[in-house]
Amino acid sequence: MDMKALKTFQMIVKHGSFNRAAEEMNYVQSTVTMQIQKLESDLGVQLIERGKKIRLTEAGRLFYEQSLQIVKNMEQLQMSLSDLLLGEAGSIRLGVTEPTGSYRLPDTIEKFMSQHPKIRISVDFASTPALSERLLKGELDLALCSSPDLGSELYFEPLFKESFVLLMPKDHPLAQKAVITPEDIQEYRLLITAATCPYRKKLEMVLQESGCLPIDTMEIGSMTALQYYVERGIGIALVPKIALNPAPEGTTVRSMSGSLIDMTFGILTKAPQDPMTSASYKLYHFLKSELNA
Repeated sequence: MDMKALKTFQMIVKHGSFNRAAEEMNYVQSTVTMQIQKLESDLGVQLIERGKKIRLTEAGRLFYEQSLQIVKNMEQLQMSLSDLLLGEAGSIRLGVTEPTGSYRLPDTIEKFMSQHPKIRISVDFASTPALSERLLKGELDLALCSSPDLGSELYFEPLFKESFVLLMPKDHPLAQKAVITPEDIQEYRLLITAATCPYRKKLEMVLQESGCLPIDTMEIGSMTALQYYVERGIGIALVPKIALNPAPEGTTVRSMSGSLIDMTFGILTKAPQDPMTSASYKLYHFLKSELNA
């Protein structure tokens, strides 16, 4: 069914005249007549009774009522498809690790969605290895996380470094020192993240190289939960500085000496030759602009 013919039919009904419809649509009258004749032929029914004054047949009245919604739906579909091609509509599956997901991303996502209200974003929290696997499977469009393991088929673009500090109860013996060394923490319980956490791997590697692996450790599966366990006096922990604004009541923050505590975060995508959707591409460049340190 020709959309132009539907619109022409509706214009004839609106103005009650073939001539007026032709003028409104910038057609010659013969074009309008041909469109209606073809529409009636396609439908197998007469829609308009011609005469000095045109009027709709019973089939024409039924068809007019139903065609109004058809035209409206088709116009909306055309607009949606246009928005999709231009990257102004669509769905994006974004993966993210902590602390970025809780402390940096909300403001950025709010700003992006205010500029692109027709784009829908789902945010999935997981570790870098899990996000890498989901990207390769096509279950995510892009991710904000730490660098993947060497040899990954994915493309990682660094954006910023997350600084980590040592959090401890205010009455802890180490609270008397302004700066803490790796050697200082050997004697105290250190709260660490899950074994799959890239930051834990880096922390253990650096401590091992300095010969200062703590004897007493306790695994806490969530990086964002570490501060609450410190608050209860269970141990000390290296936590993202951005998460401590303010630090929990009854705790204090100290910096670590050396280049021990920082972690590079960035955007993880499939290889550049594997194109993203237009909407994902917009978010990709927006994240780069907003988070690039």
